[in-house]
Amino acid sequence: MRVGILRARDGWHLDQLEAALKERGATVERFSWTRLSLEIGSGAAVASAGRSLEGLDALIPRVIPLASLEQIMFRMNTLRRVEAMGVRVVNRPEAIEKTVDKSYTSHILADAGLPTPRTLVAEGMEEAMAAFESLRDAVVKPLHGSCGLGMTRISDPDTAYRVFRAMEQNRFVYYLQEFIESGGSDLRVFVAGGRAVAAMRRRGDGWRHNYHRGAKVESAEATPAQVDFAARAARLLGLDYAGVDFLPGPGGTDYIIEVNGIPGWRGLQSVARISVAGAIADMVVHEARQAPHSSRGR
Repeated sequence: MRVGILRARDGWHLDQLEAALKERGATVERFSWTRLSLEIGSGAAVASAGRSLEGLDALIPRVIPLASLEQIMFRMNTLRRVEAMGVRVVNRPEAIEKTVDKSYTSHILADAGLPTPRTLVAEGMEEAMAAFESLRDAVVKPLHGSCGLGMTRISDPDTAYRVFRAMEQNRFVYYLQEFIESGGSDLRVFVAGGRAVAAMRRRGDGWRHNYHRGAKVESAEATPAQVDFAARAARLLGLDYAGVDFLPGPGGTDYIIEVNGIPGWRGLQSVARISVAGAIADMVVHEARQAPHSSRGR
């Protein structure tokens, strides 16, 4: 079985994933997001740095580098072309598109009745200020981002005005989420193959609890409700694997604050009793064998 990993850079996660796949008998090849090329017509083909992606049993897109709208559109179109060639893409391009845009994710979860904080999204400065006045205490997040980067908590109108004016100059969309007092921690549930495989609690000094920002992590047991919500969220978004983040709110409600479609797991692995990369690899191998071309690579 041949499995490709489409990445921006090498590092710990890729090493873990490659080792787990090789343990399961797969041949692993690494490809670059920024070296993709697409031939359209009778000789339709997809390549990265001149190396063809045809013949792969599965392709795993990892962290997508920052890019222009045109570059993002091209990359997603290329993933769709890879799927059309019979390669099982994990996670699929449609699922990545749903989670790369936090506004899109929030709509899908809320429409399905999953608990999410009150969220207001606007393009104009005037509408953003009205949204803030409605929330009074809000977390402003970039539509596309991870690791807590670019997030700001605002509870003062003058601060809101200054932040929103700076965002206006850079043509950002205003994504505001009601601030939930969580007691200094949140919970991540990692889903692979439709089930929760591990969980961790993250504790930070402030209101952000990201591992990459210095939060402490500890092993945790997700509640049955959290396990159900996490699996449902991944299924609704079409994700083969995902990191689903919860904040405990008033009245015992667990709010889903983010679903990461290309999650990291370094912090989780430090406290998990299983191999997270192994759980992903098991799912990838299983999905590749269910694909129409499953007789290939045996």
